[in-house]
Amino acid sequence: MPGWASCKVESLHGYIGWEEMLILGINAYHGDSAACVVEDGKLIAATEEERFRRIKHWAGLPTEAIHYCLRAAGVQLADIDHIALNRDLKVNNFRRLGFVLTHRPDFRLVLNRLKNIRKAATVESALQEAFPGQIAAKVHQVEHHLAHLASSFLVSDLKEAVCVSVDGFGDFASAAWGMGRHDKISIDGRVYFPHSLGIFYSAMTQFLGFSHFGDEYKVMGLAPYGEPRFMEAMRQIVLIQPDGAFRLNLKFFRHHNENVSYSWNNCAPEVGTLYTKALEALLGLERKQGEPLSQHHKDLARSAQQMYEEAFFALLNALYEKYQCPNLALSGGCAMNSVANGKVYLKTPFKRMYLPAAAGDAGGAIGAAFVVWNRVRSQGMPDVRSQESAPERNGRFVMEHAYAGPEFSDGEVESLLLSRSLLCNGTGEQTASEFVVTRSASPEKLCQKAAQAIAEGKVVGWFQGRMEWGPRALGNRSILCDPRRADMKEILNAKIKRRESFRPFAPSILREQVSEWFEQEDDVPFMMQVFQVRAEKRGLVPATTHVDGSGRLQTVHRGTNPLFWQLISEFHSLTQVPMVLNTSFNENEPVVCRPEEALDCFLRTRMDLLCLKNFIIERAARGG
Repeated sequence: MPGWASCKVESLHGYIGWEEMLILGINAYHGDSAACVVEDGKLIAATEEERFRRIKHWAGLPTEAIHYCLRAAGVQLADIDHIALNRDLKVNNFRRLGFVLTHRPDFRLVLNRLKNIRKAATVESALQEAFPGQIAAKVHQVEHHLAHLASSFLVSDLKEAVCVSVDGFGDFASAAWGMGRHDKISIDGRVYFPHSLGIFYSAMTQFLGFSHFGDEYKVMGLAPYGEPRFMEAMRQIVLIQPDGAFRLNLKFFRHHNENVSYSWNNCAPEVGTLYTKALEALLGLERKQGEPLSQHHKDLARSAQQMYEEAFFALLNALYEKYQCPNLALSGGCAMNSVANGKVYLKTPFKRMYLPAAAGDAGGAIGAAFVVWNRVRSQGMPDVRSQESAPERNGRFVMEHAYAGPEFSDGEVESLLLSRSLLCNGTGEQTASEFVVTRSASPEKLCQKAAQAIAEGKVVGWFQGRMEWGPRALGNRSILCDPRRADMKEILNAKIKRRESFRPFAPSILREQVSEWFEQEDDVPFMMQVFQVRAEKRGLVPATTHVDGSGRLQTVHRGTNPLFWQLISEFHSLTQVPMVLNTSFNENEPVVCRPEEALDCFLRTRMDLLCLKNFIIERAARGG
């Protein structure tokens, strides 16, 4: 597909030679299917399939993501030495059998689970079918939660850490924990099916009328508007155990004994109702989709969030007591709960934490690849191409940023603008009836122009560099606005996003300024933690300060994204505010990947200005 680099690119941590071990990591037949390429223990490329298919949370075999990652690495699939899958069908089978014998679930549920297992077992054959005659690699299955744990610890700068994964389910478990030391992770404990904090939160999300896969973040956004009036009821649903683990009161759930439907719908996941009528008897009537939100619903959201936090922190505190290690590597779909993540230092003794850019199932592709890399090295297994042991690394790879996806050249953008008649010729500029297109003379001029537009209250599309890995826009596929304007949320929703008014927008802040504006100073490069804005600063940035005084920040480093850092610095010079409002570049779709999608989003919405690489597209001023 045009626009993807056909030559070998630098890794996220430096140039790698040709003769090293290549690993393809894959998350398939889960939500957020994804792929990555790891070469000699360093990440070369990673991306989710949804960005190419344009279907949110796309599941299935990530063929387009695989194609991109191979192109970015400058290799063919035949060059890949190892393929790592983040699922191992051989683990926990005695637990599965024991559950069936003791719980006697609906036979349709058993058949459905067997069908899902068979589908996962066909990944290797599906790869052979999608890439006929191209696969010579050894295929490795990596336990789901080990892949999660590895996606955090093995790409962190922590030499040792308590490793914790919490999600819905994977390989018959919903949580796992243990210690990571150097290049190894030991799993010492698990929570098994049917008990799951992820299922609890998803059930409450459905109960509150948010029915789409991945809507849990809406409950987080709604929670600060409520009071925790339902905690007595919540503690009947989630049962915290003396050892810090948790169980569900299964009378409130269907997933363990009924055939809860789980369909892909053209590979967009859909999950059937997870809760029983007993939940309505406990909490009141469920909210129908589209029904107005009442204070009752807001209080339920707050109570669900608080119950999750009680269980989450009970587990973390118990694990700290067990291991006495101040470092934490957190992963799994529940690690996307940025509100809880932001309280880890307040509610537990942990002093340092690493959270990956893609904590959910997509991240399992990276985790599985690094598990395999370390297994191959530790076993002294020869590289199948070079027949030599993999060389020792010069230092451990650390995933300091998430810019691992496709990038595009100015020439490709220019060709696109010419094809849409937005440019007159290869070097000229055109002032059309609706748009003015110019080419910036330098990165400095580009940042100055964008910062001035943001300071004037305009909505700016920002499309630069390599696309982000994970669900967050982190300054390369972003829509940027002025955080000082109290009406900016309404403006942004009216012009582009059209989303629920209770959902907050995030600030991206210069790393050097964090402690001056927030009550915590932790580094948050992947926008995975919510911190309190300092009380004296809240009135200065109302557009990015939530109703409870918090913000889900991204810390922006000069070294990892110099262009975005410069843009915010220019805005800081103009306004004395070292942050911008940053939301994902999309409109009820996956985040844009290619210039065509960014331009189309700009044209069909009321965005004011688009910085498409070095080209600036503005809506022309209307005559009086």
